[in-house]
Amino acid sequence: MEKIIYIRPRHRLQVLPNEIITIEKLAQVVGNQELINPIKELVVHRVNMSDKNIVIIDVMQMLAEIHHYDPEIDVQTVGSSQTIVEIMYKKYNFSPVMLILVWLLLFVGAALAIMNFHEDVSMQAVHQRVYKIITGHSSEKPLLLQIPYSIGLGLGMILFFNHLFKKRINEEPSPMEVEMFNYQLDLDQYVAMNENKESMKKLDDH
Repeated sequence: MEKIIYIRPRHRLQVLPNEIITIEKLAQVVGNQELINPIKELVVHRVNMSDKNIVIIDVMQMLAEIHHYDPEIDVQTVGSSQTIVEIMYKKYNFSPVMLILVWLLLFVGAALAIMNFHEDVSMQAVHQRVYKIITGHSSEKPLLLQIPYSIGLGLGMILFFNHLFKKRINEEPSPMEVEMFNYQLDLDQYVAMNENKESMKKLDDH
Protein backbone atom coordinates (compact mmCIF):
# COMPACT_ATOMS: atom_id res chain seq x y z
CA MET A 1 0.00 0.00 0.00
CA GLU A 2 1.29 3.45 -0.95
CA LYS A 3 2.16 5.76 1.91
CA ILE A 4 0.28 8.91 0.89
CA ILE A 5 -0.96 11.58 3.28
CA TYR A 6 -2.54 14.98 2.67
CA ILE A 7 -1.66 18.03 4.75
CA ARG A 8 -3.49 21.34 4.88
CA PRO A 9 -1.66 23.91 7.07
CA ARG A 10 -3.84 26.15 9.20
CA HIS A 11 -3.71 29.87 8.50
CA ARG A 12 -3.30 30.96 12.13
CA LEU A 13 -2.67 29.15 15.40
CA GLN A 14 -2.74 30.47 18.96
CA VAL A 15 -0.50 28.81 21.55
CA LEU A 16 0.70 29.43 25.09
CA PRO A 17 4.31 30.20 26.11
CA ASN A 18 6.61 27.15 26.31
CA GLU A 19 4.09 25.05 24.39
CA ILE A 20 5.20 22.19 22.15
CA ILE A 21 3.82 22.60 18.62
CA THR A 22 3.03 19.37 16.82
CA ILE A 23 1.87 18.74 13.26
CA GLU A 24 -1.64 18.00 14.54
CA LYS A 25 -1.86 21.55 15.89
CA LEU A 26 -0.36 23.13 12.77
CA ALA A 27 -2.35 21.35 10.07
CA GLN A 28 -5.16 19.03 9.11
CA VAL A 29 -3.78 15.61 8.23
CA VAL A 30 -5.73 13.08 6.14
CA GLY A 31 -4.71 9.58 5.18
CA ASN A 32 -4.50 6.05 6.49
CA GLN A 33 -5.27 6.23 10.21
CA GLU A 34 -2.40 3.97 11.23
CA LEU A 35 -0.04 6.12 9.17
CA ILE A 36 -1.15 9.58 10.29
CA ASN A 37 -1.51 8.92 14.03
CA PRO A 38 2.25 8.96 14.77
CA ILE A 39 2.78 11.79 12.24
CA LYS A 40 0.34 14.03 14.11
CA GLU A 41 2.51 13.74 17.22
CA LEU A 42 5.72 14.84 15.49
CA VAL A 43 7.18 17.99 17.11
CA VAL A 44 7.90 20.84 14.69
CA HIS A 45 8.71 23.67 17.12
CA ARG A 46 9.06 24.39 20.83
CA VAL A 47 8.00 27.88 21.88
CA ASN A 48 10.64 29.82 23.80
CA MET A 49 11.18 33.40 24.94
CA SER A 50 13.22 34.31 21.84
CA ASP A 51 10.14 33.74 19.67
CA LYS A 52 8.50 36.91 21.05
CA ASN A 53 4.82 36.86 20.03
CA ILE A 54 4.83 35.67 16.39
CA VAL A 55 6.40 32.58 14.80
CA ILE A 56 6.07 31.52 11.16
CA ILE A 57 6.07 27.76 10.60
CA ASP A 58 6.72 26.91 6.96
CA VAL A 59 5.27 23.77 5.40
CA MET A 60 8.83 22.74 4.52
CA GLN A 61 9.56 22.35 8.24
CA MET A 62 6.62 19.96 8.54
CA LEU A 63 7.78 18.00 5.49
CA ALA A 64 11.30 17.76 6.91
CA GLU A 65 10.00 16.27 10.16
CA ILE A 66 7.76 13.81 8.34
CA HIS A 67 10.51 12.62 6.00
CA HIS A 68 12.91 12.36 8.92
CA TYR A 69 10.36 10.04 10.53
CA ASP A 70 9.73 8.05 7.34
CA PRO A 71 11.42 9.00 4.02
CA GLU A 72 9.03 6.80 2.03
CA ILE A 73 5.90 8.83 2.87
CA ASP A 74 4.46 10.78 -0.06
CA VAL A 75 3.14 14.08 1.35
CA GLN A 76 0.63 16.08 -0.68
CA THR A 77 0.15 19.64 0.59
CA VAL A 78 -3.08 21.59 0.12
CA GLY A 79 -3.78 25.28 0.75
CA SER A 80 -1.43 27.71 2.49
CA SER A 81 2.31 27.10 2.62
CA GLN A 82 2.82 28.50 6.11
CA THR A 83 1.12 28.90 9.47
CA ILE A 84 1.24 32.03 11.61
CA VAL A 85 1.70 31.00 15.24
CA GLU A 86 0.58 33.65 17.72
CA ILE A 87 1.95 33.25 21.24
CA MET A 88 -0.67 34.37 23.76
CA TYR A 89 1.08 35.97 26.71
CA LYS A 90 -0.81 37.22 29.75
CA LYS A 91 -3.14 40.05 28.84
CA TYR A 92 -3.75 43.05 31.04
CA ASN A 93 -7.42 43.76 31.69
CA PHE A 94 -8.73 47.26 31.04
CA SER A 95 -9.88 49.14 34.11
CA PRO A 96 -13.42 50.62 34.17
CA VAL A 97 -11.90 54.12 34.15
CA MET A 98 -9.92 53.37 30.98
CA LEU A 99 -13.03 51.88 29.36
CA ILE A 100 -15.07 55.01 30.13
CA LEU A 101 -12.32 57.32 28.83
CA VAL A 102 -12.05 55.39 25.55
CA TRP A 103 -15.85 55.37 25.18
CA LEU A 104 -16.02 59.15 25.76
CA LEU A 105 -13.20 59.74 23.27
CA LEU A 106 -14.96 57.72 20.56
CA PHE A 107 -18.35 59.27 21.34
CA VAL A 108 -17.07 62.86 21.20
CA GLY A 109 -15.01 62.14 18.07
CA ALA A 110 -18.00 60.61 16.25
CA ALA A 111 -20.27 63.49 17.33
CA LEU A 112 -17.78 66.10 16.10
CA ALA A 113 -17.38 64.26 12.78
CA ILE A 114 -21.16 64.24 12.21
CA MET A 115 -21.56 67.90 13.21
CA ASN A 116 -18.67 69.02 11.02
CA PHE A 117 -20.13 67.12 8.06
CA HIS A 118 -23.53 68.74 8.56
CA GLU A 119 -21.90 72.16 8.80
CA ASP A 120 -19.91 71.59 5.62
CA VAL A 121 -23.00 70.65 3.58
CA SER A 122 -25.22 73.32 5.26
CA MET A 123 -27.70 70.71 6.47
CA GLN A 124 -29.68 73.23 8.57
CA ALA A 125 -30.22 75.47 5.52
CA VAL A 126 -31.32 72.43 3.50
CA HIS A 127 -33.86 71.48 6.17
CA GLN A 128 -35.17 75.05 6.29
CA ARG A 129 -35.56 75.14 2.50
CA VAL A 130 -37.27 71.73 2.33
CA TYR A 131 -39.59 72.72 5.18
CA LYS A 132 -40.61 75.90 3.32
CA ILE A 133 -41.21 73.94 0.10
CA ILE A 134 -43.45 71.42 1.90
CA THR A 135 -45.39 73.73 4.27
CA GLY A 136 -45.06 77.13 2.59
CA HIS A 137 -43.83 78.66 5.87
CA SER A 138 -40.32 79.64 6.96
CA SER A 139 -38.82 78.28 10.19
CA GLU A 140 -35.35 78.64 11.69
CA LYS A 141 -35.78 75.32 13.51
CA PRO A 142 -37.81 72.94 11.33
CA LEU A 143 -38.18 70.25 14.01
CA LEU A 144 -40.71 68.42 11.85
CA LEU A 145 -37.77 67.41 9.65
CA GLN A 146 -34.87 67.54 12.09
CA ILE A 147 -36.28 65.12 14.68
CA PRO A 148 -37.10 62.29 12.18
CA TYR A 149 -33.77 62.95 10.47
CA SER A 150 -31.88 62.54 13.76
CA ILE A 151 -33.73 59.30 14.57
CA GLY A 152 -33.09 58.02 11.05
CA LEU A 153 -29.40 58.87 11.35
CA GLY A 154 -29.10 56.68 14.45
CA LEU A 155 -31.07 53.82 12.88
CA GLY A 156 -28.97 54.10 9.74
CA MET A 157 -25.77 53.69 11.76
CA ILE A 158 -27.19 50.59 13.45
CA LEU A 159 -28.11 49.06 10.08
CA PHE A 160 -24.74 50.06 8.59
CA PHE A 161 -22.73 48.36 11.34
CA ASN A 162 -25.23 45.47 11.52
CA HIS A 163 -25.14 45.43 15.33
CA LEU A 164 -27.44 46.47 18.14
CA PHE A 165 -25.16 46.40 21.18
CA LYS A 166 -23.79 42.80 21.04
CA LYS A 167 -26.65 41.39 18.93
CA ARG A 168 -26.12 40.92 15.20
CA ILE A 169 -29.11 41.92 13.06
CA ASN A 170 -28.44 39.42 10.25
CA GLU A 171 -25.72 37.07 9.01
CA GLU A 172 -24.25 39.58 6.55
CA PRO A 173 -20.94 41.08 7.75
CA SER A 174 -20.84 44.81 8.30
CA PRO A 175 -18.52 47.07 6.23
CA MET A 176 -16.40 47.54 9.36
CA GLU A 177 -15.98 43.77 9.76
CA VAL A 178 -15.03 43.42 6.10
CA GLU A 179 -12.42 46.19 6.43
CA MET A 180 -11.02 44.60 9.60
CA PHE A 181 -10.88 41.23 7.81
CA ASN A 182 -8.98 42.73 4.86
CA TYR A 183 -6.64 44.55 7.26
CA GLN A 184 -5.93 41.28 9.11
CA LEU A 185 -5.20 39.51 5.81
CA ASP A 186 -2.76 42.26 4.76
CA LEU A 187 -1.13 42.16 8.20
CA ASP A 188 -0.79 38.36 8.10
CA GLN A 189 0.73 38.53 4.62
CA TYR A 190 3.24 41.16 5.75
CA VAL A 191 4.18 39.16 8.85
CA ALA A 192 4.48 35.93 6.85
CA MET A 193 6.82 37.55 4.34
CA ASN A 194 9.01 39.38 6.87
CA GLU A 195 9.11 36.89 9.75
CA ASN A 196 9.72 33.82 7.60
CA LYS A 197 13.49 33.67 7.19
CA GLU A 198 13.19 31.20 4.29
CA SER A 199 10.99 33.51 2.17
CA MET A 200 13.90 35.84 1.33
CA LYS A 201 17.62 35.29 0.83
CA LYS A 202 20.15 38.10 0.89
CA LEU A 203 23.59 38.26 -0.72
CA ASP A 204 25.42 37.83 2.60
CA ASP A 205 23.32 34.80 3.65
CA HIS A 206 25.13 31.46 3.53
